[in-house]
Amino acid sequence: MRAKITYFVTAAVLVFYFVLVGSRGVLLIKHGTLLTVTFGVAVLILPVIGVWFLWKNTQFVKKANALAAELEAEGALPVDELKRTPSGRIDRDSADEVFARRRAETEDTPGDWRCWFRLAVAYHDARDTPRARKAMQRAIALHEGRAINV
Repeated sequence: MRAKITYFVTAAVLVFYFVLVGSRGVLLIKHGTLLTVTFGVAVLILPVIGVWFLWKNTQFVKKANALAAELEAEGALPVDELKRTPSGRIDRDSADEVFARRRAETEDTPGDWRCWFRLAVAYHDARDTPRARKAMQRAIALHEGRAINV
């Protein structure tokens, strides 16, 4: 729940920023000189890129949550079997051990989105966010029946 609140607060701040920057870009364009119109167009590009990025990330999160809900309904969500330090952090060796099992499981059945989902969780637990995201994208693509770029 805390992650959702953080996400929505961050998204709201970004949208406010996009509106603010966009309005400044429009004001620059309305001024009408070659220089201000050029700067106004350049300033408007930033909110467009930001909105696209926010949209893509929101879609990714929605799809990943839908996969998690489907796995939960099947009773197949990965079990948290990780050892933790006294401060609550995940033990690195424990994460590596679980990751090795998830990777072997995924190598055995590379066409199963469930394996890729569990591998993404293992990557995340091992603090390898870029690979976790790629594995989740693969799980989403497999679930949707789309072609996968290797």
